[in-house]
Amino acid sequence: MERTHTSLRRGWTTGSCATAAARAAWCGLCGGAFPDPVTIVLPGGQHVAFALAAHGHDGDGAWAEVVKDAGDDPDVTHGAHVRVDVRRGPPGSGVVFRAGEGVGTVTLPGLPVPPGEPAINPVPRRMIRTALRDVSGREPDVVVTVSVAGGQDMARHTLNGRLGIVGGLSILGTTGIVVPFSCAAWIDSIHRGVDVARALGLPHVAGCTGDVSERATRALYGLPEEAMLEMGDFAGGLLKYLRRHPVGRVTIGGGVAKMTKLAQGFLDLHSRRGQADMTRLAALARGMGGPDPLVEDIARSHSVAAAFALAAGAGYPLGPAVAHGAWQAAADVLAGNDCVLDVLLFDRAGTLVARHGPHPVRG
Repeated sequence: MERTHTSLRRGWTTGSCATAAARAAWCGLCGGAFPDPVTIVLPGGQHVAFALAAHGHDGDGAWAEVVKDAGDDPDVTHGAHVRVDVRRGPPGSGVVFRAGEGVGTVTLPGLPVPPGEPAINPVPRRMIRTALRDVSGREPDVVVTVSVAGGQDMARHTLNGRLGIVGGLSILGTTGIVVPFSCAAWIDSIHRGVDVARALGLPHVAGCTGDVSERATRALYGLPEEAMLEMGDFAGGLLKYLRRHPVGRVTIGGGVAKMTKLAQGFLDLHSRRGQADMTRLAALARGMGGPDPLVEDIARSHSVAAAFALAAGAGYPLGPAVAHGAWQAAADVLAGNDCVLDVLLFDRAGTLVARHGPHPVRG
């Protein structure tokens, strides 16, 4: 397995695993022999070999199975058994995809494949078609059924339900390679959430940093589930996509610590990207007329929550100023987008601490 410059192992997408299983199964059906390992070509031109976990014939069809190795990425599908069954289709039918056990079906518009289709994304479909064509010399007439053992349970830990993908996982991948901790899959899910919301014609979407702020925001506005975008730490990933794919109204909600980081110019809100600057929080208190001892205590605070508590206890709440700063940071990213924006700050219990907006974004 390939290693990155950080010595983390790269892995393979479900799309790559399905392609390898499909090629092996088709070889087994056409000639009776299952190549093991089986080699496929990734979209970037790399040749990669996969070991088969199992294979066999099933009446007039054949099947093969590959175990997904996600490398060092904390992927919910690591170790999943990806199985592909192939059967000859009617003449002229080409390659037809089916969702087997543990693979979802698309039910909402806005995704790369239309409603009613199995949740097998365009690049994996293209990879599978290419692999089968390489075996046959032309595109064959074949029904390809992709299954993932336990995929329905795994899907509960993904954003599929919110995207309208029911019954299991999506078969994903654009490069065929999983880059550890690249966060690309999460950001891609955020983008697909925006696409679904736009396709449904939703006038208002909300991106939140976690479950508490999401539940509170949804309750405050009565938004449907499809309007809730699981932003997490990726404020920049959401806002930049919304700038290019606008929605009429955008709400950004989060806890005081994450929103303080946004107000201070962070677009990746994860702790590894840096911590909130307590001296800047202290300066906010000073700007409100806070006495020197309070300002000094805030500057020495060990957490944003502690700083907020100190300021609120002394009668100088930081929430409104932080909400305003976070709104401005988000508005700067959305500049040129004709939308209305508001920012909500919540405490750990989901109580609204402060808000700014809704105001139209200008510029």
